[in-house]
Amino acid sequence: MPRMETPFFFGYGSLVNRSTHDYTDAHGARVHGWRRTWRHVATRQVAFLTAYAAPGHTIEGLIAGVPGADWEALDQREFSYLREPADDVIHPLPAKPEVHIYHAPPHLHQPATDQHPVLLSYLDTVVQGYLREFGEEGVTRFFDTTDGWDAPIKNDRADPVYSRAQKLTPDERTLVDDNVHRIKIKTAS
Repeated sequence: MPRMETPFFFGYGSLVNRSTHDYTDAHGARVHGWRRTWRHVATRQVAFLTAYAAPGHTIEGLIAGVPGADWEALDQREFSYLREPADDVIHPLPAKPEVHIYHAPPHLHQPATDQHPVLLSYLDTVVQGYLREFGEEGVTRFFDTTDGWDAPIKNDRADPVYSRAQKLTPDERTLVDDNVHRIKIKTAS
């Protein structure tokens, strides 16, 4: 029986934070032709990050192997998304594995609203992942390559609603807050 190669996913939100999953064969990566945005869908009470096709754009993230091509747990975690192959992924692996990206189909999502805000605990978790993988410059690039910053942000740090919320250091919280302030001013101009 031929050996099946391990497929990978490309994470660009909370999956970049290795503390939110158990996929250990993980590597920093970039995908061309995609961009992130804050959106909501009927199946979720709060806004979340999704990717959309955007020729000429690139986002950073994390690829991680899915042992035995067992997508069930990850598909359940990403239940509001479709999973499809991502073609133009740059990564440090010597081979070219099959890489999938999760995204919400554009016709099913809407901009975030006061009823469907971005949870600060979710944003904190995402930014912590980008800081660990790509440093402060990577955090800046995350904010600059994400749309939808006009979305309302609900401060739930004291009592996190996000199920995979991570504890941030004071410096990490300041980094998140400073970038939110910077990007909100930039988008208001």
